[in-house]
Amino acid sequence: MKILITGGAGYIGSVATAAFIRHGHEVVVFDNLQQGHRDAVVPEARLIVGDLADPVALEGLFRIFRPEVVVHFAANSLVGESMASPFLYLGDNVVNALNLLRVMDKHDVRRIILSSTANLFAEPARVPIAETERIVPGSPYGESKFMIERQLHWLAVTRGWRYVCLRYFNAAGATEQHGEDHDPELHLIPLILQVALGKRERIQLFGEDYPTKDGTCIRDYIHVADLAEAHLKAVPALEQGSHCYNLGNGRGFSVREVIEAARRVTGHPIPVEVRQRRPGDPPALVAASGKVRHELGWQPRFTDLETIVQSAWRWHRSHPHGYAQ
Repeated sequence: MKILITGGAGYIGSVATAAFIRHGHEVVVFDNLQQGHRDAVVPEARLIVGDLADPVALEGLFRIFRPEVVVHFAANSLVGESMASPFLYLGDNVVNALNLLRVMDKHDVRRIILSSTANLFAEPARVPIAETERIVPGSPYGESKFMIERQLHWLAVTRGWRYVCLRYFNAAGATEQHGEDHDPELHLIPLILQVALGKRERIQLFGEDYPTKDGTCIRDYIHVADLAEAHLKAVPALEQGSHCYNLGNGRGFSVREVIEAARRVTGHPIPVEVRQRRPGDPPALVAASGKVRHELGWQPRFTDLETIVQSAWRWHRSHPHGYAQ
């Protein structure tokens, strides 16, 4: 099929792009390279540098490429930044998505896979978190994703659209070609590995008094290649209607467990500096991913924490300066 991937030069988007290419799809990537990297896009995909804020560029893209399905990754995606700059998220994320949806509808492209988030669930009543859990976004970022999910709901009702919303928990790990290269870097595993690489002296641990087994936050880490596989399986699911799925391993690992795994993998002591809790960090976020496993036949392959950390370590050692090298 002809697949348009917005944000396909980013961390998860680039891995998904490579997966779609491997499975024989024709892919064009539309990315402004604000967070993505030109070198992250595999040569078999066509990269168009452009911005979703530019409806004219979108019109030209759809007129020339004529995609059958859109996979929408592109967004501002930093929870902390969204708390400091809410209009960037409640405004740009939502308006840019609307620009895309309008052009899609005009060109009769009414099938889309949305990159959504576990940040929809800031106050879960039950953990693991199922799709039936009450949605309480934890930040303007989470709110912006929920607003886009609601846009898709009403387009399905009024215009016959079909969509799949994939709500990621903590994306992690790397493939041989693709890894995390953010500026600034805010994700736990690459920050820990920067200590092992000598790029920072210690890792900061925010809070050790949570009601968890070792006092630190628990999160569900899902390998980026497993996320890409879920997108592949979501394409045929569009023919059956619209769905929302929570994506995770279904297992939670504490911050201290992640640090210990990185120590074993790297052989580095990785000093820790304990800091106060950060506002808004829930004690535990773990996905109940039974629905996606049952309905799509999706099964994560990389469920062991040490395997996930090892894959990231291999990539960071071979790319110590990220894609810039």
